[in-house]
Amino acid sequence: MVPLADVFVQVYVLVDDALAGGAVAVPPRPGPAPGCSDAEVLTVALVRHLLGRASEAGFLAEVRADWGHFFPVLPCQSEFNRRVRWLWGAFELLRQHLVAAVPADAWQQADTTALPVKHPSRVRGSGGWDGPDGLRPRFGRDAAHAEWFYGFRLALRTDLGDRLVRSWGIVPAAVDERAVADALLEGAPPPGGLLLDRGLLGRDWAAGHAARGTAVVYAHGRADRQRLPAAVRRPVAALRNRIETTTGEITERLGLARHRARTFWGLLARTAATILAHTLLRLGLA
Repeated sequence: MVPLADVFVQVYVLVDDALAGGAVAVPPRPGPAPGCSDAEVLTVALVRHLLGRASEAGFLAEVRADWGHFFPVLPCQSEFNRRVRWLWGAFELLRQHLVAAVPADAWQQADTTALPVKHPSRVRGSGGWDGPDGLRPRFGRDAAHAEWFYGFRLALRTDLGDRLVRSWGIVPAAVDERAVADALLEGAPPPGGLLLDRGLLGRDWAAGHAARGTAVVYAHGRADRQRLPAAVRRPVAALRNRIETTTGEITERLGLARHRARTFWGLLARTAATILAHTLLRLGLA
C-alpha cells in the first residue's frame, strides 16, 4: 500500500501540472486569490474519494490534524464544500485529459445504476435536487437490489478490457436506456462492438448501430441459458459482469452510494470526483 503522504504528493503534482499546463481550465472567480489554492482543494477532495471517506467534515479534520504541513490554509468545511462544487468541472476535465492518452478498447459496455438521493418514504418534493435542463429526481426501479428508489441513475460507458470509464452522466431514474447509451456514445468514434444488458434490447436500435459499424451483443436471457452450452454462456457472462465490477467499485468501494449530498450540484461534484478517483486507480496513478 502506498503511504498516504505519497498519495497526497502524487495527486497534488498531477493536479497542479494539469492546471499549470492548461489541460484543466478553472473559471475565474471575483475577489482576491484564496489562501488555499485550487490545486490544494482538488487534491484534498480527490484523495478523500480515493480513500472512500464518506464524511467530508471528518476528512478535513483529519487533514488539519495530520497533514496541516501540506495544507496550511485549509478552509472551513462550508467554504471547502462550496469551492469543490465550483470546481466540479475540473475533475471531469482532468479525467478526460488522462483517458485521452489511452487508446479505447474496440469493445465497450454501457449500463446504468441507481443513484438514490432520498429514502422513498421521505419524499416531499424535489427540494434542492433540481438539475439542468429540467432534470429532476424521480422514482425508479433498482433491478440489482429488487427495490424502488428515489433519485437519479448514473450512466457509464466503459472499455471492456481495462474497464476505464470513457463517458458518464447523471440521468433520470426512469429512462430509456437505449437513448442513454446513444448519448454516451455521442461524439466518440463508433466502437467495434458493444456488450450490453438485456435492458437495452432492441432489434431496430441494434441494427442502426450495426449499420454504423458497431456490433451489438446482448447478455444471454433465460431461454439462451437453457439452450446454449456452458462453454458459450460462461465467457459472455464473465465479460458482461465487468461493468458490474466497475459499478461496484465506484458506488461501494469508493463510496458514491454514501454520497451524503444535499443538492444536485453537490451530487454532481461528488460523482465527478469519484469517477476521476476510479480512473486514477485503473491507470495506476494513485
